[in-house]
Amino acid sequence: MLSHDRVWAAIDALAERYSLSASGLARRAGLDSTAFNKSKRQSSDGRPRWPSTESLAKIIEATGASLEEFTGLVEGRSGSPAPPPRMAVPLLGFAQAGAGGFFDDAGYPLGQGWDLVELPTQAAETSYALKVQGDSMLPLYRNGDVLIVEPGAPTRKGDRVVVKTTGGEVMAKVLDRQTATSMLLVSLNPEHPDREIAMREVEWVARIVWASQ
Repeated sequence: MLSHDRVWAAIDALAERYSLSASGLARRAGLDSTAFNKSKRQSSDGRPRWPSTESLAKIIEATGASLEEFTGLVEGRSGSPAPPPRMAVPLLGFAQAGAGGFFDDAGYPLGQGWDLVELPTQAAETSYALKVQGDSMLPLYRNGDVLIVEPGAPTRKGDRVVVKTTGGEVMAKVLDRQTATSMLLVSLNPEHPDREIAMREVEWVARIVWASQ
């Protein structure tokens, strides 16, 4: 039976299953870190406060869980599906991404010996991680955040992408327009200018598919 206590217990169980606290789960889903606090589960007059369907959808997406998995936790089924095996991908800094010899022409890391980061969700075998350095990507990405990028993935208007130029510059922007001759990129941080780059100057583009916010 669906009940207030079981829904909140399922949220706690989902967080624990993916090695997160309730506040960590909220942050990963892009919610206020206090959204799932015990104090938020009752209103000031003592009535039960339910999480919104939007919040539930966000935590399911953020963890990579399935609706069936979450429903199983709500119903208390011990046999509810376990999370898929985590995968580890190479972790590089943006400085490495801009240096010569670290990537092939398609944007895939070369060589061995990279640090590895374990993902809480599934990713393509060709995906890798970039660690944000500095504040140029605020307010969406902060210094130290990890971006999972997928080279060769189809991109369209509005996608967040990492672009490397033939001059060795690496940037994370929002793709606004791409033609056969140029690419218009909108900055995540309003203090940094938008960029229009000739396609002949684009070495590779990788779509951002996940961020550890």
